[in-house]
Amino acid sequence: MSNALQAGGPALPVLQATGVMKSYGGVQALKGVDFSLFGGEVHALCGENGSGKSTMLKILSAQIAPDSGSLAMNGHSVAMKNPVDSLAAGIAMVTQERTLVNELSVGENVLLGPRKPRSVWGIDWRATRKKAREALDVLNCDADVDDLVQDLPPGQAQLVEIARAITDDTKVLILDEPTSSLSAHEVDSLFRAMRSLRNRGVATVFISHRTQEVFEISDRLTVLRDGRLVSTGVVADYSPTRLVSDMLGRELSAFVPPPEYQTAQGAVLTVEGMSVRGKFTDVSLGVGKGEIVGIAGLVGAGHSEVLETLFGLHQREAGRVLINGEQVALGDPPAAIKAGIGFVPGDRKIGGLVLDMSVLENAVMARTSTTARWARPRSASSVAFVEQCVEDFSIVTESLDTPVVRLSGGNQQKVLIAKWLGTNPSILLLDEPTRGVDVGAKAEIYRILLAQRDAGLSIVISSSEAPELLALCDRIIVMHAGRVAGMLHKHEADEAAIFRLAMGHE
Repeated sequence: MSNALQAGGPALPVLQATGVMKSYGGVQALKGVDFSLFGGEVHALCGENGSGKSTMLKILSAQIAPDSGSLAMNGHSVAMKNPVDSLAAGIAMVTQERTLVNELSVGENVLLGPRKPRSVWGIDWRATRKKAREALDVLNCDADVDDLVQDLPPGQAQLVEIARAITDDTKVLILDEPTSSLSAHEVDSLFRAMRSLRNRGVATVFISHRTQEVFEISDRLTVLRDGRLVSTGVVADYSPTRLVSDMLGRELSAFVPPPEYQTAQGAVLTVEGMSVRGKFTDVSLGVGKGEIVGIAGLVGAGHSEVLETLFGLHQREAGRVLINGEQVALGDPPAAIKAGIGFVPGDRKIGGLVLDMSVLENAVMARTSTTARWARPRSASSVAFVEQCVEDFSIVTESLDTPVVRLSGGNQQKVLIAKWLGTNPSILLLDEPTRGVDVGAKAEIYRILLAQRDAGLSIVISSSEAPELLALCDRIIVMHAGRVAGMLHKHEADEAAIFRLAMGHE
């Protein structure tokens, strides 16, 4: 509990929104929402995609203006016209979209722009490195200030972005899904830094689709649904069940049937002693027909790279892969697709979807990839396939011609899954299948995957979320430092067992 809340709370919120309304065309994103943020607290803003969270964050950070309502800081009305005004007021925001400059060093990114210390000779690079190092140390980030950002793993890059946000005189820190690409160790470091900032009086708005993180780090929370304020209060007054119920307006259990243990019906995919230099060594696994096998591990353990290699994105230096007992080369993605493999990558915006293209074009992209054509595909069969996916997967879209960029993260992810199911694969590989989606969309994606498993599809899932693997998988393979550390059947798997193996303990 924050110091401010223990003391009964300060007289005035450091940031307060009252009666905020915002519409986009005919869609009302916010419907008279109130939101109060006090100094020295971590306040979680919760809700499904489409609930109004992102719109509220953009208003608080002056990226957009509300149609009506008011904003105040420390009891005084403010009219911030743009993000520059917001930064000047002490409000810093870290979004899901990277804003780092890959070609510059870590230190240059932390103090990007005019914030670098200067001397009579220009930029004081020694002082710049020192100040950047101090900001990184607050987050326990061991990235070298002279390293190029483009050479950092995703987790460290996220911490560099947060370090940049706290180098100014920050009074309000807005973190939108900051943990989505962090390892468990990096999340711990971030939470330690958030607690340190809280003790200094900084107010933090925190968004995460992982409910356990909300309860671990937050003092208070506010729930939005369909643009309206549903509830707000101290975290101690909420249970996970109440939180999810407030977010969805219904019980989540009604949407996620518990998977029954599946006995593999013959090996569809067999991997024997597969190795890729610098990524993983001597990985073996098997997946039966109608079976879901999970691969767990900490960041850098090699679990994502195993899936990428099976899809032909990395060249094997050892081992072999068999599909239905026959050895296959899988030298590149076209060969993998021809062999009946589909791959949902961990970052849908980079490796999965073309955001400016339509729902239809994205959903049929893989199934028509080998067809010679002079125009974009729009055959009757393609349209019928996508229409069926929209219905079966509950994809919310205005039409099949709507650009994917206009869909919520959960609906984008369902389009990506439909894209690969359209190739009629015998094996589907998914890396972080629910990253950046809300609890409602997550439940729907689980339902899709379980239905495909029951229809006989062989599925391999790499995920950093142990509860996800436990909910979906018949067996879980755990990797540590590029090697298989162990395998757990569903009846013997729990979070503790997965963590022990992931840490290298027997």
